[in-house]
Amino acid sequence: MRIASLGSGSKGNATLVSHEETTILIDCGFSLRQFELRLSKLDLAPENINAILLTHEHSDHGAGVERLATRYDISVWSTTGTARAVFDSSFTYQVVSGGQSIKIGCFDILPVTVPHDAGEPVQYVFHHVASGKRLGILTDTGHITAHIIQAYDHLDGLLLEFNYDQTMLDTGPYPFPVKQRISGDLGHLSNDQSLKLLRQIDTSSLNCLIAGHISAKNNCPNIVSQQLSQLDDIPSPVLADQESGFGWITV
Repeated sequence: MRIASLGSGSKGNATLVSHEETTILIDCGFSLRQFELRLSKLDLAPENINAILLTHEHSDHGAGVERLATRYDISVWSTTGTARAVFDSSFTYQVVSGGQSIKIGCFDILPVTVPHDAGEPVQYVFHHVASGKRLGILTDTGHITAHIIQAYDHLDGLLLEFNYDQTMLDTGPYPFPVKQRISGDLGHLSNDQSLKLLRQIDTSSLNCLIAGHISAKNNCPNIVSQQLSQLDDIPSPVLADQESGFGWITV
């Protein structure tokens, strides 16, 4: 099982999880042209994608999904609440619900309900059945809940949001209501919140840690790296970038 990103941040997100003949795209917040250009750098074509999983309706995650799926006839999986906010009423999609696993190719995939200011947001945990390996993706989440801790426990790989540094957000340029939204219970995960999650879950099997959705104005890669260095027994993290994401990483 491997994971790659075409870009991670407020200007657009798209993540790929793949094993052999199964390749799944999580979100597409890029135009069709941008998506095709970014995908080609991974030596993939849109025709290689078996399915698209959508996490929520915000434009940096869902703006490009319908056009991409229509152009290349790719099946889309989404919660009903997200689909109603994103898709045209005639658009056909497969329904996912938080807590109810689905199977696509060689993966069992668990949609995990998360607190975020969207209609029916979920994140995803992938289970590669043959190897038993588990990979979690967790971004766009306002706070950590008990069921998130349970779902993301004992993973082999994790893409985890490190959206903002509290001090940088407090002293940064955003208006106060925006700051409240980002740091609220339905906003995004701070560095401190994500570090706390890593202390709460069993990371003994974790061989791949990726810090994603890092704010360009309210965070700094050096701060994220420094804070993660405080944790023992975790792999050296990869920091996802808005422009280039990250290349294929084997879990």
